[in-house]
Amino acid sequence: MRAGNLEFREASIFRIRETLSCGTVLLGIGIVSLFAVASPAYAIVEKQFIAPVSKKPVAGTKVDVEADRISYDSKAKISTATGAVRLTYGPYVLVATKVVYDEVHDTFKANGSVELREPNGNILQAQTADLYSKFKQGFADHVRSLLTNDVTITADFAKRVEGGITIFEHASYTACKDCETKTGHPLWEITTTKTIHDSKDKTLYHYNPTLRFDGVPVVWLPYAEMPDPSVKRRSGFLLPNFQSGSAYGIGVVMPYFQELGPSADLTFSPVFTSRQGPIADIEYRKALTSGNFNIRGYGVHQFTKDEHTDSNANWRGAVVSAGAFKLNDVWDWGWDGTLSSDRTFLHKYDFDNRQLATSQAYVTGLADRNYFSAQALHFQALDNNNDDQATYPDALPYINSEYTFDHAVLGGELGFDWSVYSLSRDLASQPYLTVDHGTEQSRAVANVHWQKQIVTDLGQVVTPFARVRSDLYINDNLPDLTMPSDLRDNEVTSRVLPSAGFDMRWPFLASYDLGQSIITPVFQAIAATNETDRKKIGNEDAISVNFDSSSLFLQDRFTGLDRYEGGSRANVGMLYSFLGANGGFARVSLGESFHIAGQNSFSYDTGLAGTKSDLVGAMVLQPWENLELSYQARAKEDLSRITVQEAFANYSFARLSGSVGYINVASEPTSGRDEAIEQAGTQASLRFNEAWSVFGGLQYDLNNDRFMSKTAGIAFDCDCMAAKLSYTEGDPSDPGRNFDRKLNFSVELRTIGKTSIAAGL
Repeated sequence: MRAGNLEFREASIFRIRETLSCGTVLLGIGIVSLFAVASPAYAIVEKQFIAPVSKKPVAGTKVDVEADRISYDSKAKISTATGAVRLTYGPYVLVATKVVYDEVHDTFKANGSVELREPNGNILQAQTADLYSKFKQGFADHVRSLLTNDVTITADFAKRVEGGITIFEHASYTACKDCETKTGHPLWEITTTKTIHDSKDKTLYHYNPTLRFDGVPVVWLPYAEMPDPSVKRRSGFLLPNFQSGSAYGIGVVMPYFQELGPSADLTFSPVFTSRQGPIADIEYRKALTSGNFNIRGYGVHQFTKDEHTDSNANWRGAVVSAGAFKLNDVWDWGWDGTLSSDRTFLHKYDFDNRQLATSQAYVTGLADRNYFSAQALHFQALDNNNDDQATYPDALPYINSEYTFDHAVLGGELGFDWSVYSLSRDLASQPYLTVDHGTEQSRAVANVHWQKQIVTDLGQVVTPFARVRSDLYINDNLPDLTMPSDLRDNEVTSRVLPSAGFDMRWPFLASYDLGQSIITPVFQAIAATNETDRKKIGNEDAISVNFDSSSLFLQDRFTGLDRYEGGSRANVGMLYSFLGANGGFARVSLGESFHIAGQNSFSYDTGLAGTKSDLVGAMVLQPWENLELSYQARAKEDLSRITVQEAFANYSFARLSGSVGYINVASEPTSGRDEAIEQAGTQASLRFNEAWSVFGGLQYDLNNDRFMSKTAGIAFDCDCMAAKLSYTEGDPSDPGRNFDRKLNFSVELRTIGKTSIAAGL
């Protein structure tokens, strides 16, 4: 549910009367949670609940009666309708085989398959029913109440009294609509000797509630309260979670949800651990008219110090916050930040598994084809395997903007984009030997670009283009590539980099009974000045190149603006598409780049060095909608060596779905990849029936001959309950992680709540 753009947590589940002992409460909740491990929460769809109507029809409302036979006793003023009786009284509809109306006492007595439809959609079914006070009060036996969110309440007797109170005697509450067992029982239900529903207070009061699975009692309590299904937010305890970790031992999470008005809430989730004592975890969330934000804090005073942490302090903690707001239809602003006391706290205590936290504050604008983004960025390592924290810069500001004129200039499209950043780090360092990183660097780049698309009479699509780029750099303590021990102090560098060229494509189309094929030769020529002053400029955003078929026809194939592709070159390729009549398709591309004149900006291992680049190609084949095969590769022109290849298959058949993948990428030291990567992986899911499925996955590092991850599990999923039991195994080469192996259980009962258990092995 969303209220004021803030997604609120589910209401607290049980509120135990204070007369119960703490031990009884924890035991009851614990048994519920442990048993609940049998099913998954991710597929349950919440349905809107509409509260029962207890208002009588307006004065003067006539009763419309349809029946096979109607009789009237004028002396007693009693009307009797029999047969297929349908009585409409304002917004109410009463269906039965016999209805007796006492005009003097203004009461209705119905029996025989009684069904009362309220104006909100709720349905009350009973064997007999007495309704009076203009349908505001009543009594029924053998009751079955069907609520709009598919919750069912059954009872031997039900009585509705003044004040919106309904009393159910010997009742059963369940959200299972289609999930019934072979014995005929719902998968789960709560049975009581008495349940009182206060529709004004929106609370269900259960006396002697018993949680049953397939009719078997599991947990009993003398008394409990729970919000009715219409409540999405209410202060109280949520279901607990259980976990374990090498840093803290066994942990029990006891979350408490505090509603702070219609647009704010607070969740306090202390973790009581066996090794480190209590861990604080508190989150505040607030919705405003223009957006929402949250702030979450963690903290612990360790009983014992963590041998794997980079901090010797007993106090450890972190703060995480995010916000998103709209200024108007064009402008947005917000933030997303993480600050931790040390690198390993968040993942050692199972709060966050990121290896690098990127914090930012931002403003963005998007209107038509025009875009603006301004950010302030901070990076923090959250893993012992990462580089020295001092190598990460802070960027303030980091601005990118694009503007495209809405009218033609010289018959084509004219645009302007610019980028500005200013960053600093604690020390000048070189995590990559061929990349300069100084302590300070400020950059301003302005780029004017123009292009025009021309379609000739022969069907050729010719696109001439031109651009002029202007750069300004200010550096401090920039290492010299030829002599790294020498640093350039407070150096200012400017340059102007023009380029021009054209792109020509000539599609040929042919139609067959099986489908349609399109073959398109592509030729692109670009002339540009050489990249200048490279030694005077640090490379912060263009370290990687990733040359493949998707970047073959880019005008500049560097991934950032700190590097520039200079010289004259020609790019040649062939594109082929086949569109099958059955909806399937095939797409193939193959191409190569030729450096013609000027200085080549690329290093030897990028695939673009020299006069001829590597060959790049890609293929996607989808013969049917449930199968897709893809392959892409980069190879030497004579095919003597394949430097990059990736192959994937995705499939989805009747009950089996999954994917298989393989990747083999050669090392590229100048782009920051010091080692070759060769990995294979697969994941699959097999559904036995509508509810039960098994899943699993593997990822293997062939280069280092080790498994990177293993996953296996079983899941149960139906309309009222979801559960998942999974086993995961991570990369054992990382000493900063809590576990190599972990067992996870999770469960959700719809309208009741969710709990989980996680244990390291």
